[in-house]
Amino acid sequence: MKTRNIKVPFIHRIALGLLVAASVCITQTGCKKDILDEIPLAFMNPEATLTNKAGFESAVISLHSGARDLYFGQDGAKMWAMHIGTDVFTTGDHGLADFINYPTWLTPVQNSVNDIWDWAYLKMIPRANTIIEGAEKPGVTWASEAEKNAIVAEAKFFRAYAYNYLANLYGGVPIVDRVYTEDKRDFTRAKREEVYKFAQQDLEFAREWLPNAASLPGRIAKAAANHVLTEVNINLKDYDKAIEAATRVITGGRHSLMTSRFGNWLNQPGDAYSDLFRDRNQNLAANKETIWAVQMEFQTPGGIALANQGNTTLRAFGNRYWNLKDPDNKAGTVVADSLGRGVGWVRGTSYFLYSVWNDPNDIRNSRNNIRRDFYFNNPASAYFGKRVDPNNPKADTMYDHYPTLRKIEGEALMGASYGRTFKDWYMIRLAETYLLRAEAYIRKGDLQLAANDINVVRARSNAGAITSGMATVDFILDERARELYIEEPRRVTLARMGKLFERVKAYNPRSGASVQPTNELYPIPQKVIVANSGAAIPQNQGY
Repeated sequence: MKTRNIKVPFIHRIALGLLVAASVCITQTGCKKDILDEIPLAFMNPEATLTNKAGFESAVISLHSGARDLYFGQDGAKMWAMHIGTDVFTTGDHGLADFINYPTWLTPVQNSVNDIWDWAYLKMIPRANTIIEGAEKPGVTWASEAEKNAIVAEAKFFRAYAYNYLANLYGGVPIVDRVYTEDKRDFTRAKREEVYKFAQQDLEFAREWLPNAASLPGRIAKAAANHVLTEVNINLKDYDKAIEAATRVITGGRHSLMTSRFGNWLNQPGDAYSDLFRDRNQNLAANKETIWAVQMEFQTPGGIALANQGNTTLRAFGNRYWNLKDPDNKAGTVVADSLGRGVGWVRGTSYFLYSVWNDPNDIRNSRNNIRRDFYFNNPASAYFGKRVDPNNPKADTMYDHYPTLRKIEGEALMGASYGRTFKDWYMIRLAETYLLRAEAYIRKGDLQLAANDINVVRARSNAGAITSGMATVDFILDERARELYIEEPRRVTLARMGKLFERVKAYNPRSGASVQPTNELYPIPQKVIVANSGAAIPQNQGY
């Protein structure tokens, strides 16, 4: 019996868990030989589209879409897993057991373990390799070598970003630097240092050929490549190169910290820090702090097409305030409003919500940035307008009532009970570049220069200056918690620095009793080990 021939572009198998771009023919029994001929039948076949700059631009857009999928889209679990069970965040919802018991939760078959691996090897790396290889094929029309190199540079940036993320989280991983058109089951793990060096090479090319300024909001420019290169060079213990890369960003003339109010919300209470996170402020020309933000705006070019694929930080990190009961144990005294509908999956630890804020003048802990007071807002309630007492035994302080972070808030475009926003999200912000350079200075032993960089970040937030004797790796982690909460994937940062076990033990009472030194790294997905039948992929120690 004849069946219809289907062409599926951009797919081939790598040990079940890895897929890289190629065009393959899927047929069923009874197909004639001519049905197997490789004839492009769809626009998205790379042979049909990657023939000129316009086609390559389409492919680059798919990389941006893939980057957004790292944390957002229909599956937000990848994002939550990078926070829950760290020093900064724990599980709020009593029904979740995420990372409360590390040995039973963090396993080679756990969803988030597979999700990050699949994000890198099914989306980012194959798409980047397809662009990089395709740009060199004969018959492609380029206006100049520089035009071609700019496209390749953006693809190499994303490939390096993915490999740096993988190496930080899993350690050594297979390096796939080409498009395979045949089945391959004998991949081997490169050493962690080798993966970092591969990313370093891509980023050095990227920073040479990327534009000085992004052509459109969300596109990648030189500063983004230099920022990631700073982190990669720290990972390689080449601190001078790390400092040089960060300095290119800091003194390049295009980026500076926002130290005064700006943007679309000047008629509302706020400060220079809170304005960074208000809707539509991330990509303003006036905002010199943005280095790279993924585009989340609903039904706009480069933004979100479907309502269920928005920015899910509000839903995950927001408390379930709408479930609060009054002192008489009556429900319905709080109604959903402009705060949206959080569900309390991710809650700050006491370390983050309270003890890390040791400077009363730090605006990052002001009511403009962290909500600590909530009020009964149902006019039908006897407690209307009264503050919710955090000591009220009816207030569940792990799930319903705890300080919430205003970075997650956004315009209620889809109604008050909607759990998502459509606010663009920072992937790289200049404040982190300063903190990376400070880290490099600390590791090099230049403590005064490290303190100087930390103090630039603290000064914007009215926090007191530190001395050189206070400049330590742990202080950097404290400052990153204050400055980059939710923005940075905290688990990746701790794994990169080898500090996850120590700090979870110290600051997360729900996970600290079970975390083990081996949990510094994620396990390799079991499905990859099993399917890679032609060569051994060793599991990380302890799994």
